[in-house]
Amino acid sequence: MNELFVKANVDESEKEHIARPNLTALQDGWLRLKKNKAAVVCLFTLITIGLLAILAPEFSRYSYKETNYDIIYQTPSLVHLFGTDQFGRDLWVRTWMGTRISLLIAFVAALLDLTVGVAYGSVSALAGGKVDAVMQRIIEVLVGIPHLIIVILLMMVMPAGIWTIVVALSITGWVNMARLVRGSILKLKNQEFVLAARVLGTSTYGIIRKHLIPNTVGVIVINAMFTIPSAIFTEAFLSFIGIGMQEPKASLGVLINNGYQVLRNFPHVLIFPAIVIVLIMVCFSILGDGLRDALDPRMRK
Repeated sequence: MNELFVKANVDESEKEHIARPNLTALQDGWLRLKKNKAAVVCLFTLITIGLLAILAPEFSRYSYKETNYDIIYQTPSLVHLFGTDQFGRDLWVRTWMGTRISLLIAFVAALLDLTVGVAYGSVSALAGGKVDAVMQRIIEVLVGIPHLIIVILLMMVMPAGIWTIVVALSITGWVNMARLVRGSILKLKNQEFVLAARVLGTSTYGIIRKHLIPNTVGVIVINAMFTIPSAIFTEAFLSFIGIGMQEPKASLGVLINNGYQVLRNFPHVLIFPAIVIVLIMVCFSILGDGLRDALDPRMRK
C-alpha cells in the first residue's frame, strides 16, 4: 500500500508563501461583485443616469420651467429629444431634472434612515435588558402603523416640497434598518473579539464604531440599496396622487402624472420618465442582489 503514495517535495522557502493577496472585506466584495455581469451593468447604468441628471439640465439651452405655447406636445426630434409637454416645456430637461430631484430625495432619505437605524439598532442590541425592551416596543408601535398612512397625513399637514417629502419618508423608514442591525449585533456582541475589546477598556461607542458596525456593513449596504428605490417609488406615488411635488417643479412622479393624463393622444410625455424610473428601480434591485452575494461571507467559495 505504501508504494501508492509518493512523498511531496516542498521547497522550504514556499512553506510560508501566501497564495493570494491580503484583501479587506470591501476589496474582496468588489472583486466578487465584478464577476456578476448583470450587477456591473446595472451599476454603470445608474452612474450614467446620475451623470445625466446632474449635467443634462445644466448644459441644455432650455430651462425646465421655460414655457412656449407655440410648440406644445411636439413629438421627439433633434431639437427636443424627448418632445415637449402641454406648456411647450422641453421634456429632455424636465425628465433629467425630475430624476435629479427624485434621486436627491431618495439618497437623503436613505442616508437619514441609515444613520438613525444603525445608531438605534446598535444601542438597543448592546444595552440589552429593559433599555432594549423599551426601544423595541417603540419600534413595534411604529411598525403597527402603516408607513404610507403616516407619510400621507404628514404631507397633508406640511407644505409640499423636497424636504417635507424627505421628513415624511424618514419618520418610519429607519425602523427596518434598526431591526436588521440589532439582529446582526446580537449575534456578534458576545463573541470573543468584542469581549476582548471590553476587557481592554474600549468604550461602548468604540466597540460599535470599530468592531460591530464594520462586521455588519454587508447588511447595512444591502438594506440601503433597497431603501433608495423604495423612496423613489414612494415619492413618485405621492406626486402622482397630487400631494407630493407640485408644478412647475419636476419630479418623476409629477412627469408621470402629466403623461398619464394625455397618454392616449401624446404617449411620449409618459414613456420617457416611465423608462427612467423603471431603469432605476430594476438596476437598484439587481445591484442590491449582487451586493448581497458579494458581501455575504457565506456565499464565498
